[in-house]
Amino acid sequence: MKFTKYHALGNDYLVLDPVDSPTCPEGLDVVKICHRNFGLGSDGILYGPEKSPKADFKLRILNPDASEAEKSGNGLRIFSKYLFDTNRVKLDVPFTVDTLGGVVSCVVSKGGDFITVEMGKVSFDSEKIPVVGPKREVINEEVEIDGVTYRYCCATVGNPHCVVPMDKISSELAHKVGPVLENMTSRFPNRTNVQFLQVVDRNNINIQIWERGAGYTLASGSSSSAAASVAYKLGLCDGDITVHMPGGDLSIKIAPDFSITMSGPATKVGDYQMAESVLTQQIPL
Repeated sequence: MKFTKYHALGNDYLVLDPVDSPTCPEGLDVVKICHRNFGLGSDGILYGPEKSPKADFKLRILNPDASEAEKSGNGLRIFSKYLFDTNRVKLDVPFTVDTLGGVVSCVVSKGGDFITVEMGKVSFDSEKIPVVGPKREVINEEVEIDGVTYRYCCATVGNPHCVVPMDKISSELAHKVGPVLENMTSRFPNRTNVQFLQVVDRNNINIQIWERGAGYTLASGSSSSAAASVAYKLGLCDGDITVHMPGGDLSIKIAPDFSITMSGPATKVGDYQMAESVLTQQIPL
């Protein structure tokens, strides 16, 4: 099975082309392929391009736990870079990609290493995210975890996010509180991505990320979009925001109607021919 590996600010994905594999991996096979010790190692698998009646290309996004993500900003930038590298799209010519979280428009520029994605409109609507309870915008709600009260806002960019604004953030905090919030299905029925947000000034924020189905992540495009939108919604930032993450920075532009434009790099790591023994081995779960 042939894969091409890319990373977007340290968030790495394996691209599996239907030309090389007519069927998309599922279940335990995905877990084995993505495993950092027993497989190729990645934050997920991008399966595509497939045909779509809605867009130029269709993309499926699989998390390392074999769940399927609705949308991924970093995944879309990587997929765009792959399409460019395989001569399916041209420099500076927009194209569309169909995901479970909606159709997005992308363009590859600056020699092929820089990608801009129109991520769609952010919504804070509890029914769209979804968040349990009456229909509302989920802004400045509270949850208690281990005796500590956290204030959060929720948003969807085609996939669910829980953003926790704080004065200080850290990877330790993300590792401790992130999985609790992710799996709080009594509140977030589809689970949720989690971002810990620190506002630096009107145009800069820092975030730490716990990604649904993947765990602690160095960078995330959809997380950047959601966190920046919350900072804008709360009046803490303007509409042009640089999001600083452990893996690097992304540019997020927010229109008055909360339409999001995300821009940043994607980098090819290499081509890999995976041995079939990866799928037949027993691994600890």
